[in-house]
Amino acid sequence: MEADEDAVEEGGGHSLFRNAPSSVSFRKLRKRLLREARQTIESHAMARPGARWLVGISGGKDSYALLALLIDLQWRGVLPVDLLACNLDQGQPNFPKHVLPEFLARHGVAHRIEYRDTYSVVKEKVPAGATYCSLCSRLRRGNLYRIAREEGCEALVLGHHRDDGLETFFLNLFHGARLSAMPAKLLNDEGDLLVLRPLMNSGEEDIARFSAAMRFPIIPCDLCGSQDGLQRNAMKAFLADMEKRFPGRKETIAKGLANVKPSHLLDPALFDFAGLSPQRR
Repeated sequence: MEADEDAVEEGGGHSLFRNAPSSVSFRKLRKRLLREARQTIESHAMARPGARWLVGISGGKDSYALLALLIDLQWRGVLPVDLLACNLDQGQPNFPKHVLPEFLARHGVAHRIEYRDTYSVVKEKVPAGATYCSLCSRLRRGNLYRIAREEGCEALVLGHHRDDGLETFFLNLFHGARLSAMPAKLLNDEGDLLVLRPLMNSGEEDIARFSAAMRFPIIPCDLCGSQDGLQRNAMKAFLADMEKRFPGRKETIAKGLANVKPSHLLDPALFDFAGLSPQRR
């Protein structure tokens, strides 16, 4: 990986990086995120040569960073897939419709902009005072699956990162009584599409720094006037406090999710506890 990165350190690579900072700190950050994304892609056998990926672009920092890093890997010749960026305009009031099409066209990124007024559906179905995020997300995912099929894509690629996975893990543990998080690679319920998360081993702080340095035209996720789910906010605060008091804990917990010992848990569906017996002497 180092040779690929060093080869374009000075030139910057794809058009997206034309005005990227030239500082040593940014180059190190870019290298780290590229290395983490490539390791995740390779360890999960995500990239089938010649495949087509639909990359979900919301206009937030995570999806911009995802797109830029995938294009960077593609430009370096280490990601042999076709990329199609896709934004689903869900009809939120005051959504700046011009921002993403202009950005993607300016940098020569193949894209599709789809309009579906799911906002009105969410407003109708969600009780007053409740948060919109869960239903909004499900409707968005369903439409992205449809678009992926229409475009001949075998995978929907999303910008979830390590912190998203940790928050989901603790939400499921504290409120759902189950051990599950966000896998980096998932087969959808219908069995015809992969859901890929190449940034699952990258920290949100690094992604935020990268996006800020790249000066992406961020679209805030508060256009509908709804707040994020309070439980997820609580998990985010919980993890931030733990990281402050015990630096490095988030990375350690993330590594733990990839180092599971079913025989040391309590699920008889995963380990044959009933079949355990001492050997007779």
